[in-house]
This record gives sequence, C-alpha cells and structure tokens, in this order.
Amino acid sequence: MLKWIGKAFGLLACLVALTLGPTIAKADGCGDVSLMQADWGSAQIVTAVAKFLLEQGYGCDVTTVPLSTNPALVSVAETGEPDILTEIWTNGAPAYEGLVESGKIIPVTEVLSDGGVEGFFVPDYLLDAHPELATLEGIVANPDLVGNRFHNCPEGWTCLNVNNNLLKAGGVLDAGIENFVHGSGETLAASIASAYDNKEPWFGFYWAPTSILGKYPMTLVDIGPHDPVVHACNITEDCATPKVGAFPRSVVVTVLSKEFMADNPAIAELMKNVSFTNAQMGETLAWVEDNNASYDEGAVHFLTTHKSVWGSWLNEDAADKLATLLQ
Repeated sequence: MLKWIGKAFGLLACLVALTLGPTIAKADGCGDVSLMQADWGSAQIVTAVAKFLLEQGYGCDVTTVPLSTNPALVSVAETGEPDILTEIWTNGAPAYEGLVESGKIIPVTEVLSDGGVEGFFVPDYLLDAHPELATLEGIVANPDLVGNRFHNCPEGWTCLNVNNNLLKAGGVLDAGIENFVHGSGETLAASIASAYDNKEPWFGFYWAPTSILGKYPMTLVDIGPHDPVVHACNITEDCATPKVGAFPRSVVVTVLSKEFMADNPAIAELMKNVSFTNAQMGETLAWVEDNNASYDEGAVHFLTTHKSVWGSWLNEDAADKLATLLQ
C-alpha cells in the first residue's frame, strides 16, 4: 500500500509540473533550452530534475534530445546542440578532452560529486562484524569470512579482465577464494540482494551509483591507490605483470556548449550547482525500481525528498517561484 501511495503521489506531482510548465515558461520568456536525454538511470534522473527546475524556476521552454555520450559530443562540436549535456562519463568519451581544449564545450560541474565508482565491495553488515575486511589484505587473511567466493563480472565485460588480474596479483586466488564469474549483470545484482536478505557473506565487484547500492549499503574495499600504468596493464587479458591497484574514479560532468554558456549566465550558474552524491542518486534509483516507477517520477521523489539540496541550487528569483514546493 505504501509503495502504491508513493507512486501515485509521484505521478500526481509530475502531472502538476507538466501542467504548470508551459504557463510559467511563456510568462518569463527564458527561451528555448535543449537537454541531452541519455538512456541510463542516473542520467535520466539528472535530466528530469534539470528540466523541472529550468521550466518551473527559470521559465524555460525545454526540449530533450535522445543521445548517448559520444554522439552528443559530436553533435555539440558540429552544431552547438544540445545546449546542455547533463551527464557525461569522461572515461568513456575519447573526444571529450579535445573538445574542452578547443573551447567548444565547457564542463561546469561534477554532476555526480563522488564520481563513478567501481571496485571490490563487501556488505556493511559484514564489515560491522569484521572490520578487518575493509582491506584486501584482511580478506586474503580471512577467506572464510567472505564465504570463500569472489563475485565477478560476466564474460565480455571489461571489468572481468581487471578483476582477474587483481585477484591474481592480490593473492586472492592463492587464499582459496573461488573466482565465480556471473552469467549476467542481473545474477550479479541478485547475489547481493540474496546475501542481504539472509545476512550472508558476500565479496565481489560492483559500481555506483546504482539502484543496488542505493538499496543495499556496501563498502568499497581498500585495494591500494590507483595507478594509471598498473590499471592499463590490468585491463588487458594477457597482462604480464598484474599488480594491485584501485579502479580509476570516473569523472562525471555536466557540459554546456560555448555559445549557450555565454548567452545564458543564469542557466549556466544553475547547472554549476546541480550535483548529486552517489548516495542520493542510488537511493533515488532504488526508489524507482522498488515502486516500478518512471524516471520522471523518480525525479519528483528526489525533489520532494531533498528540498534543502536542490533549493540551494537556485537563484533568488527561481527560489521565489518554487517557494511553495520548498516549504
């Protein structure tokens, strides 16, 4: 019943926003703004929240353009559109650095303030009971405490090579811990849910922000500092000298086209402020999954749950327009 009520409230709020949006936009005349609409969960939430604030707080007429990362960067470079690329994972965008250096795009904020995180995790309940599991050395010394199993990426995922090399270099395999390669991302996620439901040992690879880590608190195991040279070898299947070292933190940014930023200082200032922690994003994605909700409803859930967060992003005029929602 509670899930149904939450979903119904979210849908109602979305409908109200959609009803009010065009009226405010016409009254204030911010003008047309185009947003990148990527297809993964966190980007869907970022775009939906930004669209709401731009329409309701700044009076903009917002359109969304379905694009993935690299086509979006090419489009901005060649046409100047979309005006705002809401979530760019820079580690998967070879053209990004060159476009920044040329001045065609301007990164304005790390929209995921913790960055994209991947690595070895253990459940918080397991770490609370056995603090020694906070490091890879502690796990290797106590394989029974993690159930003598490492939950690995499926075949075909880049992380599988990295994990296999880390397991070899870190002495995990020598400690008798099984390298269990999952058949799919779904079974990997399901193994976390099952472990949590039964408070069983779990040790393996995952990443954030995701609905799984939003729902099931996990702690990143310390496997040493990141070394780009070490990681470059570990990422290859035939790395001759694998070594232990953390995955790189993925810098995730919001990007504006050069022309749009110059012409729209108020909007640029807003987008500089729009930033989510992985905990906030993970909790929102978990809510979407638990309630079988849309990402628009997920955005409304974030807006109703974190008023003090997004209220601080607004300028004075926008805060006045949204004062009722901020109460």
